[in-house]
Amino acid sequence: MMYPKGIPYKLLVSSGILFIALLMGCEEPKDDPDEIIPPIDTTKTDTFPVLGHDGPYHADSIYYGREKYVEYHAGNLPIILSAPHGGWVVPDEIPDRTGGTTVTDANTYQLTKVVMDSIAARFGARPHVILCQLKRIKLDANRDSVEAAEGDKYALRSWQEYHFYLDAAKKKISDEFGSGIVFDMHGHGANPDGYYDLRSWLGYLLKGSELDQSDAELNSDNYKNKTSIRALADSTTFSFIELLRGKNSFGSLMDSLGYKCVPSVNDVSPNGMRYFSGGYITKRHGSVNGGIISAIQIEAPKPGIRENQQTWSKFASALTTAIDQYYSIHIGRSMKR
Repeated sequence: MMYPKGIPYKLLVSSGILFIALLMGCEEPKDDPDEIIPPIDTTKTDTFPVLGHDGPYHADSIYYGREKYVEYHAGNLPIILSAPHGGWVVPDEIPDRTGGTTVTDANTYQLTKVVMDSIAARFGARPHVILCQLKRIKLDANRDSVEAAEGDKYALRSWQEYHFYLDAAKKKISDEFGSGIVFDMHGHGANPDGYYDLRSWLGYLLKGSELDQSDAELNSDNYKNKTSIRALADSTTFSFIELLRGKNSFGSLMDSLGYKCVPSVNDVSPNGMRYFSGGYITKRHGSVNGGIISAIQIEAPKPGIRENQQTWSKFASALTTAIDQYYSIHIGRSMKR
């Protein structure tokens, strides 16, 4: 898509029509997974190459968006890693965001690249990996485009690139494998009261209060269809509750490798505690709204996981094992080549 140079006013037959058009442009739904471009400053005249101009995307190659703010490592496995909040770049050309959350998820960029390398070493093939180098105060790629970029043309372009690369990876996986999983990598910190939950929080788009319910209540199509793993739940031979927090759930597999997670067989719910259920990426790129690619948001604590190279490597090894087991159990084939 070419970036618009401005609204062609001569094509508007009256000021009344112009006013209505501008109002309609401001009514973009905040959580619509299909929205692409919000209202922007029409006085800006820069144009950008069409999205996808750098394709086709070949495994073992790295592609960059404008100014290398967005980074795409093309893969050949049915796995996508996404890290939208680990960036550090603060260009003067993009103003600071004034709303929403601006806290960086420290070391998630580095951790995700270590996980990428761990998977590649284990399987002789690579996951797809999309990373944002912009600091979150400049862009939040895990929000809708209005909140993410706040109308700035350069931030918006990076947001478009981030989700375009995710869509390109999903298309390639759909064509080659028929199904796959997005792991959206994040980090959580201490609670406002100072308590630090050292468990990883796995987000499937179910609220903490919903996870607090019993297995009998949760194990229904109603809740399954609300999740970002709906497609996986439809294809596995196990029940939805087993996929979500049984012994073959992703949380339980990680727990067996030394990393406690919520939900899992040992920690079935946050039990009223602070918890993140998944954000824009999990909703847009998971299977809640259709499609065959599922998604899980991983919120990892810094202690023991995001601290340094040693903890990154140890966690990456466990995550690689859990991803392989989870995929094999619920999709029915190994990722090994």
